[in-house]
Amino acid sequence: METSSNIVEISEVALEQILELRTLEAVPDLTLGLRVAGVGANGFIYETAFMRSEDVAETDHKELHGDLPVAIPLTSLEQLRGSVLDMTESGGLVIRNPNPATPELATAGPAIELTGTVEERITQLLDTHINPAIASHGGYVRLLSVDGSTAQLEMGGGCQGCGMAAMTLRDGIQAAILHNIPEIEEIVDVTDHMAGTNPYY
Repeated sequence: METSSNIVEISEVALEQILELRTLEAVPDLTLGLRVAGVGANGFIYETAFMRSEDVAETDHKELHGDLPVAIPLTSLEQLRGSVLDMTESGGLVIRNPNPATPELATAGPAIELTGTVEERITQLLDTHINPAIASHGGYVRLLSVDGSTAQLEMGGGCQGCGMAAMTLRDGIQAAILHNIPEIEEIVDVTDHMAGTNPYY
């Protein structure tokens, strides 16, 4: 049951979808982790994760939505306050956030300096910005190829087979690459998620 102390709302259809995805994970009763990872060209960049209870920080804000526990880091509370986790018409998960992604947030961190070919710059972005952020959940992403304006990525470790991986790719990794690599217009996830054996992210 959602309470007045909850930071986010989850629509009934989204909650049903997330709980269904959670049943596919190898570990039961996982917590949904939700945080703002940064600001991209189109607003906030989000990261979502199915987390074991021991991986939830003591300082995280915790709330319960039906049978789904949700953990939000303190650094993301105000940026997520009043947001709704919902479903799109095409069946994907989306976060509807009333809070503006201000320019101050967009420039709060150091600019990402990338050099070399498109492939080299994507690899640099993955190695220095994206993989360290998802390593805490045992996941990683690597570039397989670039064909014109399309980059093919493969998710591994905890990202492989995770039901939330598609949302992570769309809202986090894709936004970061499109924002920092202007030559790239499309990201394709070629991961064999059916082969994942330890999906927490």
